[in-house]
Amino acid sequence: MKIESYRFGEIVIDGIRYTKDLKIIKGKTFDNWWRSQGHTLQLSDILDVVAAKPGTLIVGTGAYGRMVLGPGLSEELESKGIHIKALPTEPAIQRFNELVSQLGHEAVAFAVHLTC
Repeated sequence: MKIESYRFGEIVIDGIRYTKDLKIIKGKTFDNWWRSQGHTLQLSDILDVVAAKPGTLIVGTGAYGRMVLGPGLSEELESKGIHIKALPTEPAIQRFNELVSQLGHEAVAFAVHLTC
């Protein structure tokens, strides 16, 4: 699996075009993802990621980085053995592709906001 391209509001993964926020967990895409508090990522929004126990979660915070991590989220994930890295969506995609090629799909999850 590889993220092939991104532009505001659209991502292409293995030839499939998505226009809604999504997560990638263990190499599977879960589209039409939305957070309970809109532009704030909370632990409750990624319980499926936590259950999968990847070593790293890459978060695409939007084209302009408007999505933010909720208070204490980084520390909570670190306590569960999950390193989190939040970046604007384009560099987050680059980082995700790099890590997946190095570590494999089991070790890296991705949660991405496609617009702002």
